[in-house]
Amino acid sequence: MAQKRILITGAAGFLGSHLCDRFIQEGFYVIGMDNLITGNLSNIEHLFQNKNFEFYHHDVTKFVFVSGELDYILHFASPASPIDYMKIPIQTLKVSSLGTHNILGLARVKKARVLVASTSEVYGDPLIHPQPESYYGNVNPIGVRGCYDEAKRFMEALTMAYHRIHGLETRIVRIFNTYGPKMRLNDGRVLPTFISQALRGEDLTMYGDGSQTRSFCYVDDLIEGIVRLLFSDYHLPVNIGNPEEITIKEFGEEILKLTGSKSKLISLPPMQDDPKQRKPDISLAKKILNWEPKISRQEGLKKTLAYFQSLPKERLYQEKEFKSLEKWNK
Repeated sequence: MAQKRILITGAAGFLGSHLCDRFIQEGFYVIGMDNLITGNLSNIEHLFQNKNFEFYHHDVTKFVFVSGELDYILHFASPASPIDYMKIPIQTLKVSSLGTHNILGLARVKKARVLVASTSEVYGDPLIHPQPESYYGNVNPIGVRGCYDEAKRFMEALTMAYHRIHGLETRIVRIFNTYGPKMRLNDGRVLPTFISQALRGEDLTMYGDGSQTRSFCYVDDLIEGIVRLLFSDYHLPVNIGNPEEITIKEFGEEILKLTGSKSKLISLPPMQDDPKQRKPDISLAKKILNWEPKISRQEGLKKTLAYFQSLPKERLYQEKEFKSLEKWNK
């Protein structure tokens, strides 16, 4: 049987790099693609000597060409942290619109099945709790988060249009908060921010009073759900996440206890349109994928903390200042 070939965009990012590892382990020939705006080659450099891996340094908002056959495409290119997509809103919109258009066109030419990475942010600040796939969302299209929320909603609509008009084999995963090794330090998301601050002995900063909730899924569980969805026969969106809900304040207290930090939790002004509640309804994933998360938050946090502690200590401080991203606002 011929070796299967898969293209993974956003390959040097948090989830993209884990997907590269998974499909290498599964015996695939993996082609990674990333423009390295927010991705880091250190996440995939261990694969560079692997005969079943190659890397394209490329921006998917420009024409995408890959030689040879492709069986599958995973489109994971996109900033995913509020601190990133608020700095580069134009590029964020482009990667999920122009980039998705290019990827879907490539999938059509190659007759490849394509899975696109959507997000729980399509639900906005939800009025229904927990959030099922049938909920249309409560999104502010002109707010500071609209560049990400609406980009992902457009991506889903474009993907479904290609499915209906061109008969393309498509899959859509709606990813809820996830965490684990290879996350960027200080990337603006709550978990790496809290752990980085605790390890530096700084106070942990939360937006508002910390009463807003999130549901955190360990990366290994998430990757398993994505793989099962890719190989399923289901073409509509599917929530993948952990339904165990916790307030941001409670989560910060867990981090302080885990790290042994003497720091305090302090409040910053609330972020505009910050969702007050976030919890996936995973009934559909259980039914069609026979999937649900297996790794508890306590176990996952220990693994994630061990990863952060294994990094050179200077990384804790080097990454406090975010690299300039504004050149991508074109």
